[in-house]
Amino acid sequence: MAFQKTRYITTSFPRCEAAMKKSPQEKKLERLLQASKFSGCGFLGNDKRNLWEIIDEDASELAKAGKTPEQVAKRMRQLTDIGKKGLGDWVDAGHGLHVSVDDNRGMVPCPWPHHVRCLKRITMVKHVPTGSEMRWSDLNVHLVEQHAFFEGKGSRFRIEPRLLISVIFAEE
Repeated sequence: MAFQKTRYITTSFPRCEAAMKKSPQEKKLERLLQASKFSGCGFLGNDKRNLWEIIDEDASELAKAGKTPEQVAKRMRQLTDIGKKGLGDWVDAGHGLHVSVDDNRGMVPCPWPHHVRCLKRITMVKHVPTGSEMRWSDLNVHLVEQHAFFEGKGSRFRIEPRLLISVIFAEE
């Protein structure tokens, strides 16, 4: 089950698969995803893969697990909502999951060329039976849902899809 790049990236980024040449918009996006004063260490980390390879490989992991980016983002958002009730303390979310949410001041913009800004909020989830832990920001939820992007390996907020699914869907 392959995801259509244009659906998750943006329809304003036409892909020329035959020529394998990046459009000016794609080049600009990849520059925005690099380390900068806007994003600190960047969204691509030290990953040697290009943006489309990162997205395709992560999409493959989701497909193996039978999940879509929308399903994953919805569950991430549900757990964040449960954790917000604890006001920074750990909350039992059922199925062996404990959730804590740390709210910070401000907003962070999505690096894609649209006007989405997300709260600087960090959600931490522990799967108590296995000891596995995950964390994500509200921007991560948006990036997963709208762009099928889990960030590049080595980036500060990289989420490994297989581990994420094993934790947040532990009851399945």
